[in-house]
Amino acid sequence: MTDSKYFTTTKKGEIFELKAELNSDKKEKKKEAVKKVIASMTVGKDVSALFPDVVNCMQTDNLELKKLVYLYLMNYAKSQPDMAIMAVNTFVKDCEDPNPLIRALAVRTMGCIRVDKITEYLCEPLRKCLKDEDPYVRKTAAVCVAKLHDINAQLVEDQGFLDTLKDLISDSNPMVVANAVAALSEIAESHPSSNLLDLNPQSINKLLTALNECTEWGQIFILDCLANYTPKDDREAQSICERVTPRLSHANSAVVLSAVKVLMKFMEMLSKDLDYYGTLLKKLAPPLVTLLSAEPELQYVALRNINLIVQKRPEILKHEMKVFFVKYNDPIYVKLEKLDIMIRLASQANIAQVLAELKEYATEVDVDFVRKAVRAIGRCAIKVEQSAERCVSTLLDLIQTKVNYVVQEAIVVIKDIFRKYPNKYESVIATLCENLDSLDEPEARAAMIWIVGEYAERIDNADELLESFLEGFHDESTQVQLQLLTAIVKLFLKKPTETQELVQQVLSLATQDSDNPDLRDRGYIYWRLLSTDPVAAKEVVLAEKPLISEETDLIEPTLLDELICYIGTLASVYHKPPSAFVEGGRGVVHKSLPPRTASSESTESPETAPAGAPAGEQPDVIPTQGDLLGDLLNLDLGPPVSGPPLATSSVQMGAVDLLGGGLDSLMGDEPEGIGDPSFGAPPAAAVPARLGAPISSGLSDLFDLTSGVGTLSGSYVAPKAVWLPAMKAKGLEISGTFTRQVGSISMDLQLTNKALQVMTDFAIQFNRNSFGLAPAAPLQVHAPLSPNQTVETSLPLNTVGSVMKMEPLNNLQVAVKNNIDVFYFSTLYPLHILFVEDGKMDRQMFLATWKDIPNENEAQFQIRDCALNAETVSSKLQSSNIFTIAKRNVEGQDMLYQSLKLTNGIWVLAELRIQPGNTSFMLSLKCRAPEVSQHVYQAYETILKN
Repeated sequence: MTDSKYFTTTKKGEIFELKAELNSDKKEKKKEAVKKVIASMTVGKDVSALFPDVVNCMQTDNLELKKLVYLYLMNYAKSQPDMAIMAVNTFVKDCEDPNPLIRALAVRTMGCIRVDKITEYLCEPLRKCLKDEDPYVRKTAAVCVAKLHDINAQLVEDQGFLDTLKDLISDSNPMVVANAVAALSEIAESHPSSNLLDLNPQSINKLLTALNECTEWGQIFILDCLANYTPKDDREAQSICERVTPRLSHANSAVVLSAVKVLMKFMEMLSKDLDYYGTLLKKLAPPLVTLLSAEPELQYVALRNINLIVQKRPEILKHEMKVFFVKYNDPIYVKLEKLDIMIRLASQANIAQVLAELKEYATEVDVDFVRKAVRAIGRCAIKVEQSAERCVSTLLDLIQTKVNYVVQEAIVVIKDIFRKYPNKYESVIATLCENLDSLDEPEARAAMIWIVGEYAERIDNADELLESFLEGFHDESTQVQLQLLTAIVKLFLKKPTETQELVQQVLSLATQDSDNPDLRDRGYIYWRLLSTDPVAAKEVVLAEKPLISEETDLIEPTLLDELICYIGTLASVYHKPPSAFVEGGRGVVHKSLPPRTASSESTESPETAPAGAPAGEQPDVIPTQGDLLGDLLNLDLGPPVSGPPLATSSVQMGAVDLLGGGLDSLMGDEPEGIGDPSFGAPPAAAVPARLGAPISSGLSDLFDLTSGVGTLSGSYVAPKAVWLPAMKAKGLEISGTFTRQVGSISMDLQLTNKALQVMTDFAIQFNRNSFGLAPAAPLQVHAPLSPNQTVETSLPLNTVGSVMKMEPLNNLQVAVKNNIDVFYFSTLYPLHILFVEDGKMDRQMFLATWKDIPNENEAQFQIRDCALNAETVSSKLQSSNIFTIAKRNVEGQDMLYQSLKLTNGIWVLAELRIQPGNTSFMLSLKCRAPEVSQHVYQAYETILKN
């Protein structure tokens, strides 16, 4: 008879009856009673009152009964911790049982009982089981260590279980190895800083040997562990790939994806010229194709992973287009994914096939799928130029079907085709205009309005068409309103005589009758442009547009590299890094692909700063865009003016457009400046009358802006550090350092384009800062920056910019603009770049000033671990403009008296005590602005220790 009978009783007084049965002398009756208890527990009844009676049943040789009691125990130990201690003795006894199944069962249950009081009693039994002669017990104990670590990490470390786990990686039994790896990986994930899985070629060899004989889940643990290893060179990478490749033919799709992940990662290290590289590409295609014959849910996961693989290495599946053709019975989520991959694989060789398929899909019944298919035709036209004409005629055929949603999607994609191929397919505009009345979706209406405005000179009744949209202006979505405003302004600039009334009507609707700030602002800009200088308006509004790029929905390369490291996990399905959706205290480690060794294309992870970069060089917090906007909105991102403290030092309160072209010049009285690509200087009235005058603050002389006279000198230069990672700047990575040479300060920058599009139009601007640092010339990036290209440039700086005390004092907030966006970052500059060359004070003056500065302004610091003698110290510091004025020896100590002067005229006096044979120096600093002392001390440390 089946066990279902245990779930059918709902008698009252049942607990009392069960209690009696549990204490019965008959073994069969006991077993029946425990089964009834477990059944009640399973359906959610509270049977915790029977805890002592069930625990008494533990003392049995019957394995089935023991399993049931252990099951009960796991469930109720948390709510009855005091009672659960009664079971500890039985656990300890069971861990000594001659039957390995019972030993393993005891260890497994111990790990599942999450009660602090009990854990310390379990250490001894666990230690024995980790060294048990039976591999089944050892593999169970390995997992138990991870569970115990989750309850009490300190206890596991103190008891030395982690070392035992590491030893199990060398175990003779592959399943024990796999479980040890799984446990260590689990622990390492919750403690990213601990170097638990210290992989080396020897341990990797053991894992690869175990790989062939493990169960499928064991293989996944080992493959995931291998994926976290970085081989030392391309030969080791190739050897690992050769031993992992057989896993591609495994029946379990999770094993296949884990193997693909390892191979994709290690392929980065192989040269593309190797024969093996080509062989590996060929071997990767069949297993991925096989995954698509599984059930739909598995297909979906496989397709999401294939989408990433195709973006990284399209050559793997370039001949497999047919397997991504949609089947009639595919669920919609599979269809949409397949469509996406078809477009990614589309090329001149297979475009005819693809278009025939897509045209077929566009007549399907599923609306979402049809929309995506129509969009796909447009994307093919943009991707494969030779097919554009065929795609446009296909879209026109679809428009003739007059199916509303097909027509609307077709118009949206034709707009993009016009942007990609100007002056080529405009003959179809007449057909599009015929369908104007059927458009009811905002995106399609906006696209149609854009087409009418852009090609107004080719459409005789363009004004009537746009006027028809204007009638319900306030009922339209913002997207349509903005597009309509721009289109009518374009129409006015092309046909001014016929459309004056229309443009006044739309400007009035946008500015006076609208509550939307975006619409109002755009309306006012157009209004002022048109009223001030129509010629300039024409240059701005009718400017030539850049061609749109082929694939706009590709994942950012830095994110793609990270997602490749997560193939076969949830991150590869969401297409988001784990940090975006995993909550809780677990440290999520950012993974990245290893750098190429054999090939010249070296890629550097954006997270890692160059090894030599000193820790203090990078500020703790990169401010968010919001923090800086307050100040940066007042800044004009134009080329700074060098020479006297004029334009760069003033702060304009007028509205200034961050993305280029200050609005002041648009609204001012000098129209000739408008068309000029460089930004006009602000009116003279905006410049403070006396820049040299002290600014009212306690630090009056800190901000006295005078600069030193240059003499030949070269101070210490820190290695370049990453200031703006690519992930935070849409693919632009900026590294840099500051230098001072021959009296001039510069910012040495390295710009790397890790995005997919070309970067141009670079400009840079500093926020106001403590010492008035500002660019002395525009940022020089002569040629456009292509994808994966790096350029080095040096930006000369002066100290005549606007002054504002920063926290910390040497904090510099920077805005960098290019054709993509404006990006913000902050960095700390070393103070010694501000030490001027005429900082040597006269001896008498030194004495008088030292006495004159109050004693409370004196700060004392200790410079440790510096094994230099007085002469070396003196010459090292002199090269960075810290001058030794006098030297004397007092009781065996060398005393150096030094002075330095900052660019704003502040003097800092120093006394440096050096005891021969002692690596610690004492530094006393005196200064009228004690705020700078800490930073001067840091400069001393940096110069002396490098």
